[in-house]
Amino acid sequence: MPSDPPPAWVLTRRRQIGDRIRAARTHRKLSQERLAEAIGIDRKTVNRIELGVHATSVDHLLLIADALDVPLADLVR
Repeated sequence: MPSDPPPAWVLTRRRQIGDRIRAARTHRKLSQERLAEAIGIDRKTVNRIELGVHATSVDHLLLIADALDVPLADLVR
């Protein structure tokens, strides 16, 4: 049985986090493919995280922050 979609504010926050990840990634001149390789996920998942359509795990956020050399708090503020 599918669960209810998250509230709109959650989707908005996901997009904001994705925007910050994309900005940090492009600042580091990394492609989605390179970031994906660095953290052990596929490029499509990185794309979905950046678009805010993927409810990613805290573990992935920690790995992304580490790979981009930014504090996790900067991505999720």
